[in-house]
Amino acid sequence: MKNTFKNLTAVALIALVTFSFTSILEGKKNIKTAKSTVTWKGYKVTGSHQGTIKIKQGSLTFKNNKLVGGAFSINMASIANTDLSDANYRSKLEGHLKSDDFFGVTKHPTATLTFTKVKSTGKNAYKVKGDLTIKGRTHAITFTLSVYGNKANASLKIDRTKYNVRYGSTSFFDGLKDKAIYDEFDLVIDLEF
Repeated sequence: MKNTFKNLTAVALIALVTFSFTSILEGKKNIKTAKSTVTWKGYKVTGSHQGTIKIKQGSLTFKNNKLVGGAFSINMASIANTDLSDANYRSKLEGHLKSDDFFGVTKHPTATLTFTKVKSTGKNAYKVKGDLTIKGRTHAITFTLSVYGNKANASLKIDRTKYNVRYGSTSFFDGLKDKAIYDEFDLVIDLEF
């Protein structure tokens, strides 16, 4: 009887330790929007600007501890600049980014990203193909997403002209000189779920 009790106790202890240190990911995991960040960086001939934008809602889907899907919506009205210290210039830039010259947030308050294909490329890395919708236009995008425990991160390079964001683009306007803004901008996404 003592040996049976010791064996059951040992099995229970091993199971408890195993489950305590093993991340079991299964099903849909909602993104903790308050603990997740999206940082943008746009480039122009004379420098760059950067800032943040908020995730409205999102989730990642797992099966057998592997990422298999995901979907996000972004609150475009939350575009904020973080590199300008002058409040007046910062406010002007944020207003311009929200205007129809750029993202037209009154008409298009939300951008979305929906994963269409996910392929594991390593222990914690995935090649993700998805549909990105900005200003009502949808285009395919491919990027790498890394997952560690309950966190994930990705870096995306986006060609804004595909989404009808053409202001200051040398692809559409001649003679801009030092007022030119490059077509591609970066998004760095850090998620917690």
